[in-house]
Amino acid sequence: MSETNATQEKASSTKFSRFFTPFVQWFDSDYCPEGASRVRNEPDKVDWTRVMPFVALHLGCLGAIWVGVSPVALISAVALYFIRMFAVTGVHHRYFSHKTYSTSRVGQFLMALFAGTTVQRGSLWWAYHHRHHHQHSDGPEDAHSPHVHGFWWSHIGWITSRRNFPTDYSKIKDLAKFKELVWLNRFDLVVPAVFAASIYLSGVLMERYAPGLGTNGLQMLVWAFFISTTALFHGTACINSMAHLMGRRRYKTDDDSRNSFILALITLGEGWHNNHHRYQSSTRNGFYWWEIDITYYLLKMLSWTGFIWGLKAVPQSILDEGARADHRESVEAARKSVAAQQEHGPSPLKHVIPAAAAIAVATVNAANTQLPKKPEDAAMHKDMTELAHELQAKQTPPAPGSEAQN
Repeated sequence: MSETNATQEKASSTKFSRFFTPFVQWFDSDYCPEGASRVRNEPDKVDWTRVMPFVALHLGCLGAIWVGVSPVALISAVALYFIRMFAVTGVHHRYFSHKTYSTSRVGQFLMALFAGTTVQRGSLWWAYHHRHHHQHSDGPEDAHSPHVHGFWWSHIGWITSRRNFPTDYSKIKDLAKFKELVWLNRFDLVVPAVFAASIYLSGVLMERYAPGLGTNGLQMLVWAFFISTTALFHGTACINSMAHLMGRRRYKTDDDSRNSFILALITLGEGWHNNHHRYQSSTRNGFYWWEIDITYYLLKMLSWTGFIWGLKAVPQSILDEGARADHRESVEAARKSVAAQQEHGPSPLKHVIPAAAAIAVATVNAANTQLPKKPEDAAMHKDMTELAHELQAKQTPPAPGSEAQN
């Protein structure tokens, strides 16, 4: 009987602990009585209790129905979206995950505080999962691959799974040695709570001392915190999901990462995802001048102050590889254009754009980078010249009397 009672008591204690644990983890992310490694080996399953703060963040957006909107609240929401997107891309990603530049110990602590306002867990948790993603990208162990788990799980589902909550500090030893970073990562609710309270207080102060702005504490809290933060999460999540589904692939990487101009605008340069997967150590994701990368521009300006330094460049060999890929793509596009004209007749554009100009536009990407003089490159240029002559011959009317002579 005593053994039976002991077993029942242990089972009851385990159930209570399992029920109680998620509530404690709201405030202490490293609390894991079962052992973090054991939890990470569990199958994917949504932990509804643990993710209630995340659900509350989304539900808070509905507050706009009651608080209304004002210009200052809307502008604050948009501004804080882009300011904190820079914290995601420039701090969580390009510093903590990849160490693409350097700063002081004080500097990285301040950046971790800044990144904490994004409400995307601690910088160490973020870095651990992102490094794991690169190691297993689009493979069975990738936590958020749309090809393995489907679009919605890769976009939002994976972050609700119990197995993905613990931080594996053994995978980020270069960061885990800093106690202040571990503290911020463990108590990752502190910075968002202080940030939300500050936004609410700013609205209260504006209502009292600048009533002409037409805002208040609750309105600022809803727009500048709940709505802006929710939009920020989904903007970031688009890289996990959509950047592996939409766009073009310049580099033949082992995963299905892609480059997207639209996603690059939404995420301040993270949309050049195929570039990034080809060479992760570069501070810039937009490898070429025409690829807009606002995060890199801001980091470059920040380096002028001395706060950060040692920004890592893209090796010339990687740039040349991309240029050759663009060139081959241009040749193939021109061949398809010739084939289409042969099948459907000449394009109406022939009266507007000369054939030579059309080919020049098609190959503009290749023209922006100096390519090594190799036999294959010479062959490519020869292909383009032959295509130009072929297009010109098809679009130039015969000289008067030439048919009679034939």
